[in-house]
Amino acid sequence: MRSENVLAMPSAVPAPQQATGLCADHGQFPQTINMIFGKVFKTGCPECMRIAKKEEAERAKIQERCELQLKLGAALIPKRFATKTLKGYVAESKEQKEALRVCRKYVDKFPEISETGRCLLMLGKPGTGKTHLGAAIANELMRKTAATAAYRTLGSILHEIRATYRQGSERAEGQIIAALVSPSLLVLDEIGVSKETPSDFELTTLFAIINGRYEQMRPTVIISNLDGKALPSAMGERCVDRLREGGVIVLPFDWESQRGKEGF
Repeated sequence: MRSENVLAMPSAVPAPQQATGLCADHGQFPQTINMIFGKVFKTGCPECMRIAKKEEAERAKIQERCELQLKLGAALIPKRFATKTLKGYVAESKEQKEALRVCRKYVDKFPEISETGRCLLMLGKPGTGKTHLGAAIANELMRKTAATAAYRTLGSILHEIRATYRQGSERAEGQIIAALVSPSLLVLDEIGVSKETPSDFELTTLFAIINGRYEQMRPTVIISNLDGKALPSAMGERCVDRLREGGVIVLPFDWESQRGKEGF
């Protein structure tokens, strides 16, 4: 008859024991003692653990606030628009309500949008809330998600780059362009604000920014008082062609200026 090896069953794990622990800060507390693989494990003071958990949660909140402040600071959203929200946009007409709906959807669907680099164009009359909505999109993305955002006017970008050409400048043109390419979302305002034909310098700068973001598949929000037909003249056809990639969203702002009215 063939003999078989019989494996010995491991001995049962000893049942936990109840004892009374002593905390230097909080006195006696119920303590559970476990014996596992010959080692003794004792539960700690529940009050100490509660305090430690609370302090950890507070540290996490402080860290989150610090990170948000860094994001908001890097975004450079002007003070007038730094607190703008989509909820604060007063939409009365059918067209305004549609603009607000599209912007809300852009924020809600941003994880998908950031995968395709789908851009948003806000085009039309001045004073209709375009900058409010553009800044609100950036604000809400930074507060509700891990996304980063930046707001710039074209004029401020051109001024910054020209400043790098001065002797002793601490920044280089490439650094400025890189800072505009890297955020999850760029809101680029005041495109075509000048009625003059854009210079080669302006067109080259715009293309460097738009093409850089296009290559990295990062979405851009363009804000302009021009309509869709006039935009290529202000940005260059190559820029507009890249903005169209992935199914650009075009929002027309055709109503009258709302400046001076409550909510805008």
